Amino acid sequence: MARIARMGSTIGTRAAPAQRGAPAAPAAPAAPAASAERAGDEARRFAPRERLRRWWQARLPRTDTWVLGQRNIYILPTRAGFAFLLTLVVMLVAAINYQLNLGYALTFLLAGAGLVSMHLTHGNLRGLTLHLKPVASVFAGEPARLEVVLTNPARARHGLGLRPDAAAEATAWCDVDAGGQQTTQLTLVPPVRGWHDVPTLVVQTRFPFGLFRAWSVWRPAGRVLAWPRPESPAPALPAPLAASGGRTRHQRSDGGEFDGVRPWRRGDTMRQVVWKKLARANELVSRETAGSERSELWLDWTDTGIAGTEARLSRLAAWVESAERTGIACGLRLPGQELAPGSGEAHRRAALDRLAAWGTR
Repeated sequence: MARIARMGSTIGTRAAPAQRGAPAAPAAPAAPAASAERAGDEARRFAPRERLRRWWQARLPRTDTWVLGQRNIYILPTRAGFAFLLTLVVMLVAAINYQLNLGYALTFLLAGAGLVSMHLTHGNLRGLTLHLKPVASVFAGEPARLEVVLTNPARARHGLGLRPDAAAEATAWCDVDAGGQQTTQLTLVPPVRGWHDVPTLVVQTRFPFGLFRAWSVWRPAGRVLAWPRPESPAPALPAPLAASGGRTRHQRSDGGEFDGVRPWRRGDTMRQVVWKKLARANELVSRETAGSERSELWLDWTDTGIAGTEARLSRLAAWVESAERTGIACGLRLPGQELAPGSGEAHRRAALDRLAAWGTR
């Protein structure tokens, strides 16, 4: 270190002095904001408090149903509670000093109210059951909705707050009626594609007087799948191919010909719907005429025409969305994977799920 210091001082003395009237040398550019943010995240990650919190959370089991009881509810005084305790001490000292019987009565009356408040705050959480519904997939960068159902088997509960452990400002407050249920919604924004664990949640209350805060820490087992963000604007779809395959030709009652029936697709006209089939079997199908050909589109990894894994996945996601909007049956080819051509919401989600999970665990 001493050698480094001497080298630095030597270099500094060898620098040529600035001449009078010469313009000042431009200042060194500031570090990029992204680098500063990453450095801040690393510092917070290895901070003692953060390491202790992560160690404690790692001991908690992962479950989508969390029952609050004596073993997982914690309670401590709030700032108002400590101020209330200090006030009681001052009142007690004054009552002892001046021998005030009414001072004793008021002090112990307020102390009893504080003890009852602690019991009520703890009981406001005890017995509740929290359940996390399955989280729907979203595109990367869009908010995913976390729906938590609070079930109350006993008396009414008031002033319940639910929030992510790392975001105290994003608290959702609710009340639960006696013997009822209440659904509370939180949001999670996955930054990149792939699987993301639902963050640790904290349920808390300060009911009734705000003198105590009772809380419980919950690690849900649910995960969120983030789809690749579609490229915008997306290039045109590749040219679709006509699907081959013989179909038995039938005669219609009006003299025309049709090849058969198929499941109803968006864009079919009212005349193509087989209403008798719908009335008899409650199945929505459409006639496929002899002159119509079903178009199939293969979305291939090698046809994207760009480099980079994420860029290719983004373009394929945009193509999947465009094919669904236009009603064209499309298949998906990825290195080592293939999804047969199809259409509809279920096929769209299956294609996007494969794009999101490709190359990840």
